[in-house]
Amino acid sequence: MVHLASVPNDDQVNAPLVKGMENVKFQQPSEDESTASVYGSKFAAEDLPKHEMPESEMPKEIAYRMIRDELSLDGNPMLNLASFVTTYMEEEVEKLMAEALPKNFIDYEEYPQTAEIQNRCVSMIARMFNAPTTSDENAMGTSTVGSSEAIMLGTLAMKKRWQNKRKAEGKDFSKPNIVMNSAVQVCWEKAARYFEVEEKYVYCTKDRYVIDPEEAVKLVDENTIGICAIIGTTYTGEYENVKAINDLLVEKKIDCPIHVDAASGGFVVPFVKPELEWDFRLEKVISINVSGHKYGLVYPGVGWVVWRSPEYLPKELVFNINYLGADQASFTLNFSKGASQVIGQYYQMIRLGKHGYRSIMNNLTRTADYLAASLKQLGFIIMSQGNGEGLPLVAFRLDPKHKHHYDEFAVAHNLRERGWVVPAYTMAPHCESLKLMRVVVREDFSRSRCDQLVADIKLALSTLNGMDAQRLKEHTQHAKKNTASGKSTHNHPKYKDEKHSLQGKTGKTHAVC
Repeated sequence: MVHLASVPNDDQVNAPLVKGMENVKFQQPSEDESTASVYGSKFAAEDLPKHEMPESEMPKEIAYRMIRDELSLDGNPMLNLASFVTTYMEEEVEKLMAEALPKNFIDYEEYPQTAEIQNRCVSMIARMFNAPTTSDENAMGTSTVGSSEAIMLGTLAMKKRWQNKRKAEGKDFSKPNIVMNSAVQVCWEKAARYFEVEEKYVYCTKDRYVIDPEEAVKLVDENTIGICAIIGTTYTGEYENVKAINDLLVEKKIDCPIHVDAASGGFVVPFVKPELEWDFRLEKVISINVSGHKYGLVYPGVGWVVWRSPEYLPKELVFNINYLGADQASFTLNFSKGASQVIGQYYQMIRLGKHGYRSIMNNLTRTADYLAASLKQLGFIIMSQGNGEGLPLVAFRLDPKHKHHYDEFAVAHNLRERGWVVPAYTMAPHCESLKLMRVVVREDFSRSRCDQLVADIKLALSTLNGMDAQRLKEHTQHAKKNTASGKSTHNHPKYKDEKHSLQGKTGKTHAVC
């Protein structure tokens, strides 16, 4: 997700960090000091440019060190347990990806082998999702920048196919809608808003955080372009019952396709729970997206989307272009992009193979089960599914019967002081009063690191239990105001009070993905 940046005005640019400092004069470094060591140069005694591009050059060693020093203030990715995004890859694949940085993936004529590698990835992923391989009409797919683009493409394809059908029948095609769980990731809201599709939600309840198949099918009408089902929700990691939705549609003879959002679970379920029917084995499933940069084990950003057959990707959405000498069919929201992530995906799939992915995903599942058991012993209520029934993550909350004078957000702030990023958030609409925390178990989250986290959670609880209510309130307000998230300034004030999103309407927060 890319942030919408606000450009500071001149008064904001020229305002000193500390009031009154504009009147204090300092000795300026001489010009010849620019050739000294990094911290003996004039650049170490000046502010880094923030708003206006500097007129003169800076030595490359100094530019590198100054930026590196600034980035050191970021959190440690390995301690960021909020995100599904991959934070570890082997040195060999990092070299391959670095070597491919100058390659523009879209230039098939100049880099035909890179295009071939994408095709191999699409084929492997489609077969992993049990795409039909015996029919005359081949399954098809493409790489994307991430699952957000993949979901946008899937939504566009469903909408256009529905419109074409309505036009052929001489019926109105101006009011498309899509059915989905209210716990969807925000990219689904964006897809519906950007492409003018009405959102029809199956709301969560205090006991159910996934889509209810019967309610979803009841919401389908003649204007429904499709149903979104999620394999691995961002809140609790649960797998929605795609088969039940499929069987109800078949039983009731309803012509409505299913798109499966397998952003997080697409590289987990085939190896941990292969018997689960959620993919192209179900006749109503016509398209699936997956994030390569999550449990596909590739650095951000790469995603994939696969369609069952060309029937479900209308021809008018595909552009045949001749770019730098090569004819190519294109269905993307962008054009130029790097080739590195696609190459990284191919490396992981042939380096690890099915056995390697299976070993990693089973290890992650075991670690998640161990963490859940430890947190349960500490008195937390576990909200996620264990034993491979959901993603390798642990969603948990404080037990209300203990009547703590602090909440999950206070625990998260306390863990942040120890370097851990463990998010606290509120549940989806209609149960947004429910607070919870979540730990995503990624490839580099070993059992040893898990023990370190459990020890720090115990320490956090001990610290909070030792605070009285007033001190805790002051501490929490201080943390909110002075941590990196509390000091965030990238949001433009004009857009802070929007009322069109689920968050704007209900106050729900989004689980980090």
